[in-house]
Amino acid sequence: MKTKALLFALFFALLFIGCKSTEPKKANQLNSVSTSNNITIDEVQLLNNIKILASDSLEGRGFSKPGNYKAQQLIANEFKRLQLATVLENGYIQEFTTTYKGVRRQRMFPVKGKDKNDTNVPDTTVVGGNVIGMIKGKSDNVIVITGHHDHLGIRNGKIYNGADDDASGTAAVITIADYFKDKTPNHTLVFATVDAEEAGMHGSAYLVKNFPLGKENIVLNVNMDMIAHNDKNELYACGLFHYPQLKEPLTKVKSSIDLLSGHDNPNDKTMQNWTNSSDHRSFHKEKIPFIYFGVEDHKDYHKDTDTFENINQEFYVEAVKLIIQSIENYDTFLKTN
Repeated sequence: MKTKALLFALFFALLFIGCKSTEPKKANQLNSVSTSNNITIDEVQLLNNIKILASDSLEGRGFSKPGNYKAQQLIANEFKRLQLATVLENGYIQEFTTTYKGVRRQRMFPVKGKDKNDTNVPDTTVVGGNVIGMIKGKSDNVIVITGHHDHLGIRNGKIYNGADDDASGTAAVITIADYFKDKTPNHTLVFATVDAEEAGMHGSAYLVKNFPLGKENIVLNVNMDMIAHNDKNELYACGLFHYPQLKEPLTKVKSSIDLLSGHDNPNDKTMQNWTNSSDHRSFHKEKIPFIYFGVEDHKDYHKDTDTFENINQEFYVEAVKLIIQSIENYDTFLKTN
């Protein structure tokens, strides 16, 4: 009898421990922590792509700089390798122009011999490029998946490689496209690495205003900016304050990462408000729902130490798998016409 009672006690103790380990640990945690999911990706290719994008050879991918144009072509070549459909008349790159005036011109594209705050400088117009591919779904409703491929370039002789910011999001866009390439989702999936985020989010603004498939067909933007460097095993899903209807699919994600909500409430003074901090802003301004995946700022943010060597590789791979699950869940959850 004692033995049977002991076995029952042990069984319920193990059951309690097992349940407790999958319960959310934090007040703003969305997912139940799990070490298992059914997402398989090419991890080697993912890490190779972020390493190349953050390499010195691309010189920090500064907007309108040679390294940035090289990055655009590398991404376009990856989209071609994956046989993504094009949505543009001429390949995968959507060119746009931006004109800088006065102080902003002088700070972004300085004229030699002039002070950085000098307004007496001529205007300059530069050319950027978004890289866009598509997987046709069962409907014309579109989920747009974004990350920005530009960074800060070279400053004071130092290369700002931008591994986490945002080679991580750019390489993730490619890997997510690879994951879905042999599937037929309910929604049409558009994969876009956008330009000039660091220079004012001009690329995403142009993309939304000149969306090849019609802006009115976009039902969701999933944006990724800085998803590879976190020492607390935390990834944020920002946007639920504005779009609470998007919460449920995130609660069904299985990951060893703590997926947290927050950084989107203007009344919460304990957190930075990320509502306008990256390219999802361009969609939000047009009343298009968004979820922005990102980590909090770290010691290498906007420094020349944001290199491939300083990302958390295991965290990054798991973050991409988590985001893929989220997209799959939204593809099922969101209604199509």
